[in-house]
Amino acid sequence: MRRAVHKPFVRTITAVRPALGLVAALLAGHAHAHAAKADGAYTSDAEPRHHLSVVVAGTHIDAADETAFTLGLDYEYQVSENLGVGTVVEQAFGAVDSTTVLAVADIHLWRGLAVQVGPGVEFVDDSEFALGRLGAVYEFELGDHLTAAPQMHYDMSEGEDAVVFGVAVGRAF
Repeated sequence: MRRAVHKPFVRTITAVRPALGLVAALLAGHAHAHAAKADGAYTSDAEPRHHLSVVVAGTHIDAADETAFTLGLDYEYQVSENLGVGTVVEQAFGAVDSTTVLAVADIHLWRGLAVQVGPGVEFVDDSEFALGRLGAVYEFELGDHLTAAPQMHYDMSEGEDAVVFGVAVGRAF
């Protein structure tokens, strides 16, 4: 007997493919950036440049007066002390029932404070909408490269604008 596949799961897998390509390209670029020394040994940075977080949030759509439980993944590659690039994939459940995929830049302003901006796509039912994100994140270091980061984002969409608020728990590597 063939199992039925839930539509949001299929949309999420389809949407994640480009994000996985971006992550693979960033990882390849990271490996290339570690040039070999004259003796053949590779250099490495003192601080990890990769960061992966699980996001637990709420997505509020004011126009519809709806708030949905949201889960997501957030990947960042630290390009410099003040700039990171990455991808965010989120799934809002319940009445909102949407999948969001973003390519983001994290601009680290001061200590753990960062602004996150970027374009993306929102998948709702059988429709796709262009999306722009502007948000703020404050990352607390918990030790052993573990982090907790309260965050709030404003997503501007062709469909409906939304506020995404929550916390991300992650690890740098």
